[in-house]
Amino acid sequence: MAYNITLVPGDGVGPEVTEAARKVLEATGVAFQWDVQPAGMDVLESEGTVLPDRVLDSIRRNKIALKGPITTPVGGGFRSVNVALRKLLDLYACLRPCKSYKGVRSRYEDVDLVVVRENTEDLYAGVEYERGTSEAARLLQFIAETAGEKLNEDSGISIKAISETGTRRIVRFAFEYARNHGRRKVTAVHKANIMKFSDGLFLAVAREVAKGYPDIQFEDVIVDNMCMQLVQKPELYDVLVLPNLYGDIVSDLCAGLVGGLGVTPGANLGELGAVFEPTHGSAPKYAGQDKVNPMAMILSGVMMLRYLGEKEAADRVDRALVSIVAEGKLVTYDLKPNRDDPTAVGTSRMAEAIIKRMEG
Repeated sequence: MAYNITLVPGDGVGPEVTEAARKVLEATGVAFQWDVQPAGMDVLESEGTVLPDRVLDSIRRNKIALKGPITTPVGGGFRSVNVALRKLLDLYACLRPCKSYKGVRSRYEDVDLVVVRENTEDLYAGVEYERGTSEAARLLQFIAETAGEKLNEDSGISIKAISETGTRRIVRFAFEYARNHGRRKVTAVHKANIMKFSDGLFLAVAREVAKGYPDIQFEDVIVDNMCMQLVQKPELYDVLVLPNLYGDIVSDLCAGLVGGLGVTPGANLGELGAVFEPTHGSAPKYAGQDKVNPMAMILSGVMMLRYLGEKEAADRVDRALVSIVAEGKLVTYDLKPNRDDPTAVGTSRMAEAIIKRMEG
């Protein structure tokens, strides 16, 4: 029986890396029925949006999607296509494993971190008031009257809201992930020493949830200290759980520890669905050149296989990819010691090498 999967190629380099991942996934022998849904800049002119309703309808119907990167238009439309997708589908958990791979240039070795980021709340909820509007003026007046703080009249305002409900489910997700994947520790990252009613709530709820998981170590670290600790001694950490904004920043920091966004997969998960996608952007200047590294997209496909319960297939893809990258011959330019190495191969050729290694 085939799995019904929404396939969103995206734009920029999205279609190239998505096609590479599709071919690798199909080579496992697992059957897929792809529901291809174009999105991004390629459909903006014809459909008036980069994220048509049909894409959301397909994901709601199939419950699972494999998605390439999508460009967010400058100056109009969604603040972020990815943020809109996560909110509209209530994909509250962003899961980003950051792992060292032999053959990938990095200042670090043996990093193995998992970032669990809350996806729907915090400053990314999109509740903002533009400078100089009557709404902003009323809010500034309300703040002056209730908090005794007179803010500058020319302020733009963004609301940071963190709820007990949102925090409880993301922290529980992090602990369940740790328990189910043999992880030893969960670290809650916050700024509760300053933002006592938002981050303070996040920390209090995290501590409460942690009591229900005595088999998993728990600690909390202030976010600025966390950044320093990760750079100095990432081996001390395992699963990190963070509010939305910190999760966005720290996940990129962790990606930097293992070689960058090009080797880092991701998943956005909720009660009713899951979207698997690389963490890198659409890189439109490389579109159509068959040049970019498909590793993050393929690893996102590996995450999807594991989500589907296809562990053996996921392990085969993972082993083949690790082997090809460590060998360093049939890899894209960014995985060569010298980025101008003439022996570098393209996106499709690297995918073919992974498939051949799986079959061998």
